[in-house]
Amino acid sequence: MELRATALQALLATDTDTKCALLSAIPDDVLVDCEKQFAVPVGIPGRPEKPELIAPGKVGRRSMVTVEGRAILVHALAHIEMNAINLAADILWRFAGMPEKFYRDWLKVAKEEAYHFQLLEAHLRTMGYHYGAFPAHNSLWEMAEKTTDDLLARLALVPRTLEARGLDVTPGLSAKLAQAGDREGADILLIIYRDEIGHVAIGNYWYQSLCDAQGIDTITTYSRLAAQYQAPKLRGPFNLDARKEAGFSEAELQALEV
Repeated sequence: MELRATALQALLATDTDTKCALLSAIPDDVLVDCEKQFAVPVGIPGRPEKPELIAPGKVGRRSMVTVEGRAILVHALAHIEMNAINLAADILWRFAGMPEKFYRDWLKVAKEEAYHFQLLEAHLRTMGYHYGAFPAHNSLWEMAEKTTDDLLARLALVPRTLEARGLDVTPGLSAKLAQAGDREGADILLIIYRDEIGHVAIGNYWYQSLCDAQGIDTITTYSRLAAQYQAPKLRGPFNLDARKEAGFSEAELQALEV
């Protein structure tokens, strides 16, 4: 077994159980070929026929009052985690020439994202639904497609932008589920929140490392990449404590408020 080839195999898997199992079974000390260049295969990312992918504004309302409303929320979060699995698998195989630590860091992320998806999917079933029961949007993966040839942009705009947004909103979503009586769902979100701080920290570490290696400023470079790739505008309120724990500098946190 080789890490990056197995990550690509998992990325191409269309069955969610298979995808999660492939990643979960990779040993932490697996062989890593850091330099191998892969031909780009068709079928990226592998995904099941459902959920149907629709525009973000058309996704169902996530009311906390009914079981179905809460299930729509849990389903949306499961879909985010499935995208996060694919994103971690994609960064592993696609970008050659990085230090071995880079690939081991993203293996950890991939395994934890698979665990998060399995937690949410299992909880969804206790609510009488399953992954694919509701439509979902594809915004997270669309940014991955924009940054297939630019690792610095991928790091800036996926973990440090789209995934970091989860640090801002997840505690509030957990509290709403708890208030609605879904203690199990609330606890799952707290597990995800804890792990996602580490995931964003990994993104920050490697973004900073690449910026340092190129002798460029993290803040001005971020602004340039966000404009170049049409990243969504960052909107508060921001969870500054969690973002600081995830490795954002004081200057970067101040720039959020501008």
